[in-house]
Amino acid sequence: MDKLRDFISAAKGEIEVDLLLKGGQIVNPRTQEIYPADVAIFDDTIVGCGDYKAKQVVDVSGKIICPGFIDAHVHVESSMVSPAFFAQTVLPLGTTSVIADPHEITNVCGLDGIRYVLQANSATPLTIYVMLPSCVPATPLETSGAELNAKDLLSLKYEPFVLGLAEMMNFPGVLFKVPEVLEKLVDFSDKIIDGHAPLLSGKELCAYIGAGISSDHECTNLDEAQEKLRDGMQIAVREGSVTRDLADLIPLVNLKNYPGFSLATDDREPVDLVNEGHINFLLKKAVSLGMDPITAVTMATYNTARHYGLKKLGLIAPGYYADLVVLSDLNNFTTEQVYKRGKLVAKNQKPVFSAAVIDDSKVKNTVNIKFDPKNLKVQADGDKIRVIEIIPGQILTKEIIVEAKIENGLVVSDPERDILKLVVIERHKATGNIGIGFVKGLGLKQGAISSTIAHDSHNLVICGVNDADIVKLVDHTTQMQGGLAICNNNEILADLPLPIGGLMSEQPLELVKNRLEKLFDLAHGLGSSVHSPFMTMAFLALPVIPELKLTDKGLVNVNQFSFVSLFAKEDAIVN
Repeated sequence: MDKLRDFISAAKGEIEVDLLLKGGQIVNPRTQEIYPADVAIFDDTIVGCGDYKAKQVVDVSGKIICPGFIDAHVHVESSMVSPAFFAQTVLPLGTTSVIADPHEITNVCGLDGIRYVLQANSATPLTIYVMLPSCVPATPLETSGAELNAKDLLSLKYEPFVLGLAEMMNFPGVLFKVPEVLEKLVDFSDKIIDGHAPLLSGKELCAYIGAGISSDHECTNLDEAQEKLRDGMQIAVREGSVTRDLADLIPLVNLKNYPGFSLATDDREPVDLVNEGHINFLLKKAVSLGMDPITAVTMATYNTARHYGLKKLGLIAPGYYADLVVLSDLNNFTTEQVYKRGKLVAKNQKPVFSAAVIDDSKVKNTVNIKFDPKNLKVQADGDKIRVIEIIPGQILTKEIIVEAKIENGLVVSDPERDILKLVVIERHKATGNIGIGFVKGLGLKQGAISSTIAHDSHNLVICGVNDADIVKLVDHTTQMQGGLAICNNNEILADLPLPIGGLMSEQPLELVKNRLEKLFDLAHGLGSSVHSPFMTMAFLALPVIPELKLTDKGLVNVNQFSFVSLFAKEDAIVN
């Protein structure tokens, strides 16, 4: 009650406020205006806009003041750094809160993975709101490091910073009324439930939405987004490292429907975080594509806050938290100052805070592989094989049928046609599972690349021209307990150790970015033309995104939600 009394006194001007940002222009998402106003802050909250006496006055003349940016859907793990180093990266770029799905670390470490991410809120100024992973594992078509049922999720439902249930990727489980899936939906029916239903439409989409799922970040074309918007979904327009949907979806946003849109990064790698940015980059790109800057800011702030019930975020108004971004302009979205709960946390895109150490002992030593090199051999059982074809810039893939290259009775890689062996090796429980397929689109002419980032179960995924380099990468990955690596002629050319769950480094993002760029350069030197070869490869193991994927259990036809043989029928049409 004393805090409320003091707030009222400060708002009335009876006592000094703590901070006054003077001379700037504020962006008001509620009224879609920009106008001059001083912003008065008492403790962690905005008390008003106007002339106030303050203990500290900061001159922001000629600058733009926005509410702090909110990422509507992100996997912090995709930054490849710990939550503490992630915070030190995105806060200076204006992101003051994120809606995180710790799906990746949870698939490896279970509830310990969720707790690891949640504890970051006591270690950094960044607010990490958590949506509890709904699909661990994502499907029964792969082996993950953990399995969470409805009871497990309920144990964390009312934890601070937990908002609801994360993306329901198992949309077939919803549509087929699988009891375990429905139990989770019922248990979280009083919370926000995020969606993940690429290309779902018609009556099946109605059933999915009506089950309580209220958002989607998987729209890749205008028709899909329009249908989902009309059916009541909040559309998170995504611009990640591999999935770049912003240019395709922005034309749908207008002054009548803009409240139905948010901005999300989903998965952004260190190179793109450093070279491009975070939500500030999405804003810059949206405006460059012709979007009104106020509308863009609204999508990055107020809309997301309203959807997730964050009543004190998203506006510069009395009673709202003083999460603020001071910008030079609304074209480049260059951040000059960032305030979190009224405290300066970044200046000139540099953090002015230190993150506390987070206990990561329960999310390490996660690589446990049983492997026999003989299992890499593929005995020819026909002349035609199914191949995963990469669609540039998307995580959707195609299934194509090609003539197999056969040597001594074995199907082998054919780099001249860009058809390479792809393997997924189970790395959590030493089951010995290994899935083998072939992929077109990575472009390697020699060597092999590997990663323990392989959505969603994060087994070891390797693509290579020859088996010897693949074997070398299996051994090396085990030794460094997870990470990325490149091998050629049986020599490890470079690596990036990721000891936290096989997903995250213990180093600052800038150092991780430098090592990742070296890996990119080497991969490109070996023939790959893909912008982000490791992230692209990681999604080849995701059996909830059409059309053909590979897990440790085998090739998956996602449309049929079933395993298929590597070898196609004799009458199959050859691509």
